[in-house]
Amino acid sequence: MTASSPQRNKARKSLGQHYLVDAVVLERILEAAELSAQDVVLEIGPGLGSLTRGLLERVASVIAVEMDPRLAASLASRLGNPANLTTVEADARTMDIGSLVGGQAGYKVVANLPYYAANPIVRRLLEAEPKPGLMVFMVQKEVAQVMVAEPGRMGLLSVATQYYARPSLVCDVPPEAFNPPPKITSAVVRLEVRPEPAVAVADRDAFFALVRAGFSAPRKQLRNSLSHGLGVPGAEVGEFLEGLDLDGSRRAETLTIEEWAALYRGWETRTTQTE
Repeated sequence: MTASSPQRNKARKSLGQHYLVDAVVLERILEAAELSAQDVVLEIGPGLGSLTRGLLERVASVIAVEMDPRLAASLASRLGNPANLTTVEADARTMDIGSLVGGQAGYKVVANLPYYAANPIVRRLLEAEPKPGLMVFMVQKEVAQVMVAEPGRMGLLSVATQYYARPSLVCDVPPEAFNPPPKITSAVVRLEVRPEPAVAVADRDAFFALVRAGFSAPRKQLRNSLSHGLGVPGAEVGEFLEGLDLDGSRRAETLTIEEWAALYRGWETRTTQTE
């Protein structure tokens, strides 16, 4: 069976495969990545190589990570065996990022992420060492909107993304831009990864544990959602918030990252004093 056979190229629903075929959208992604001839690009989910081809024409090196064995095996030959392409068969949720990029910080990430695995992949990349300098990727539109949300519409994913990066929306992508078309609208997101997190916290895991507690009952007022998430009486939480000059009747979605950091520091101080 040849690499170009219909059976080999057929998308696999089990892997969430939808091949991007719209030339205009492909160009928007390439432009958003601000590529230069010196760049090293980690591409996740190259599929049939439509985006890979454009990357190879612009950068020094492309490391393409593909989970599907049949696509990983045929990518290089499909593109003419270019010298600046390295194909790796791996799951982006568990891959060793440091070894792939050779410990080089400032690499760029370009990806058409499978919807079912987008959040863990993005989180893994944002927490990676060394860190990428810039990420441009495709996700479900609703996920993109949460990533770039401002206070008033924020969620846990908003805080997690903006803690590590400055996100912006590049463009919406309709279903017909793919083959086969998904049932939902997608969006391209650009993340400028911060050299240091947006706020300084002593324990990142403890900080996000508190944020998760705050969003544990997002429709409730902050004092009640924190009470629910932390297992602490509402009266205690209300008194604590008053001490920080935070209105307990607000909802978690209205807090800025700076307010979450202040809340975390106050909670850590309170915990230490009561031990």
